[in-house]
Amino acid sequence: MPKNSKVTQREHSSEHVTESVADLLALEEPVDYKQSVLNVAGEAGSKQKAAEEELDAEDRPAWNSKLQYILAQIGFSVGLGNIWRFPYLCQKNGGGAYLVPYLVLLIIIGIPLFFLELAVGQRIRRGSIGVWHYVCPRLGGIGFSSCIVCLFVGLYYNVIIGWSIFYFFKSFQYPLPWSECPVVRNGSTAVVEAECEKSSATTYFWYREALDISDSISESGGLNWKMTLCLLVAWSIVGMAVVKGIQSSGKVMYFSSLFPYVVLACFLVRGLLLRGAVDGILHMFTPKLDKMLDPQVWREAATQVFFALGLGFGGVIAFSSYNKQDNNCHFDAALVSFINFFTSVLATLVVFAVLGFKANIMNEKCVVENAEKILGYLNTNVLSRDLIPPHVNFSHLTTKDYMEMYNVIMTVKEDQFSALGLDPCLLEDELDKSVQGTGLAFIAFTEAMTHFPASPFWSVMFFLMLINLGLGSMIGTMAGITTPIIDTFKVPKEMFTVGCCVFAFFVGLLFVQRSGNYFVTMFDDYSATLPLTVIVILENIAVAWIYGTKKFMQELTEMLGFRPYRFYFYMWKFVSPLCMAVLTTASVIQLGVTPPGYSAWIKEEAAERYLYFPNWAMAILITLIVVAVLPIPVVFFLRHFHLLSDGSNTLSVSYKKGRMMKDISNLEENDETRFILSKVPSEAPSPMPTHRSYLGPGSTSPLETSGNPNGRYGSGYLLASTPESEL
Repeated sequence: MPKNSKVTQREHSSEHVTESVADLLALEEPVDYKQSVLNVAGEAGSKQKAAEEELDAEDRPAWNSKLQYILAQIGFSVGLGNIWRFPYLCQKNGGGAYLVPYLVLLIIIGIPLFFLELAVGQRIRRGSIGVWHYVCPRLGGIGFSSCIVCLFVGLYYNVIIGWSIFYFFKSFQYPLPWSECPVVRNGSTAVVEAECEKSSATTYFWYREALDISDSISESGGLNWKMTLCLLVAWSIVGMAVVKGIQSSGKVMYFSSLFPYVVLACFLVRGLLLRGAVDGILHMFTPKLDKMLDPQVWREAATQVFFALGLGFGGVIAFSSYNKQDNNCHFDAALVSFINFFTSVLATLVVFAVLGFKANIMNEKCVVENAEKILGYLNTNVLSRDLIPPHVNFSHLTTKDYMEMYNVIMTVKEDQFSALGLDPCLLEDELDKSVQGTGLAFIAFTEAMTHFPASPFWSVMFFLMLINLGLGSMIGTMAGITTPIIDTFKVPKEMFTVGCCVFAFFVGLLFVQRSGNYFVTMFDDYSATLPLTVIVILENIAVAWIYGTKKFMQELTEMLGFRPYRFYFYMWKFVSPLCMAVLTTASVIQLGVTPPGYSAWIKEEAAERYLYFPNWAMAILITLIVVAVLPIPVVFFLRHFHLLSDGSNTLSVSYKKGRMMKDISNLEENDETRFILSKVPSEAPSPMPTHRSYLGPGSTSPLETSGNPNGRYGSGYLLASTPESEL
């Protein structure tokens, strides 16, 4: 922050400071303490504004308990991605080998930056706009970009909750509606629906009954009324949860954050008792070490770390801004990060235990179908019975016996083997195709549950868990939008929150068209990823290189009462920015080398086909990315050329119920004392203990504690919890 403001220059002038200021500092009670504001910058209009901002900070809502706050952070960070995206990435990127790059990046990027966001939110007690405006006014656009990214994510994320609501209500019937293909009657003849017969019952239900999907993004197909109603229900639930801020959302978190763990524990126990569960778990954690050297794996691991912890969204900052100043946010960062990783691993165990069970069932089904083909060939003399090993019993055919018979036939009938149409029926193949991105929840896992005893019960529990996971993340996402806007522009909280939900519902109708799933892919895979990496790297630069890592560490020491590990100093200063710069570059190159596309469901083929986005869709995609990052250069330009005030030329002193609140912007501590009391520092009694500059790792603590009750502040005054008195 600049040191040459009007306030600092004033200390060298001969103007006399009014006697009332000295009286006030002598602890004489002002007549009207709510209006007692001294503005020495010469801006008359800022007096009332400064007083209102500081009194607002004093009256800022707070969490009812530490548990409520921790559950809110867990609810925001642990979301739907932990259930289907993390297992998908593990399966895709080498099983257990994927855990290595993920853990490395979690330690050197995830936890340090999560701690950074927690700390700045708690210290400054504002949403993302106010925080980054204060830390570095020229980079104040970071906060606006965070709000826009939260809006983009919230628009499609609540659609996924709508899907879960649809499946939840469909689960209250037996048998489950996706357990069998529908039968179509043509006169007196009943035939199975062709699209379903070519694919599977669960795949057909997902694409045709739930989404009623079109063949491409260019075919709108009109609104899907069932999903439109589900989206309305989803936004109604979110609106009721966040309309009162943390007073309402905090209570919701007790259920939405804890219930998913109850369900995961039940599914884990049930899954481990299923036949074939061990096969799925072993397949999952068998590492393919060559994947560890693939740069693409590291890029996807870093992206998953960002999304898993909610970095750059502003929700982490918003939640921490309602904390007390002495809260140990370092402990919170480590705890929430560990729980998040633990949840991902737990969900992966559950998913692959259940999918191992499903793979065994499908493999046995494959063996039976192909054995019937072989019997047909034997009866028609296409194959000789001499090819069948004598111990093979077709009435009790095992997978091992079938593989032995399959290998013999393939060896003897090498030239004609392809015409026989026999499948190898390998369990490994079934496990490899089990995970299908977001289709994991609505196709693969859903199909596995149809084989459970009491399948409707498990289906209800599963989709209720998804709804709660999504709700927790949506509450944090909405906080990333509403908290900074309400803090900055002082709009009515309830009215603005309801307005956001109504606006988002109508914009979200884009995603409940018959082609809506393709737009979800566009927003999920592309529109948020690159802007998030830009936001996070600029957050790091703003604190570590512009505000100053040493200064920030000193502020943390004062706030926490202990000096954070020197590990964070090096991560914030060097390692994390370098890693994120490489990640951003890789993301841009990947976007340029591989044209963005999506998996389209082709009705006639009853199969997926990868299609590239058309030109108009690419224009929308590029526009979304540009809009998300545009506030950063715009705010920088306006403040660099002094077209937008950064509020750095205001010094105010206000009082509330005997507590002193000071704006010490652009002043060093000695400058402030010398200016207000018109004395040199040695002659003025300081309300704060002596501070020593923090010199980085290895230096002594910058805080000399005195004999005051809390051990961190000197006697006489308590610093108020306002942005103007922090950092």
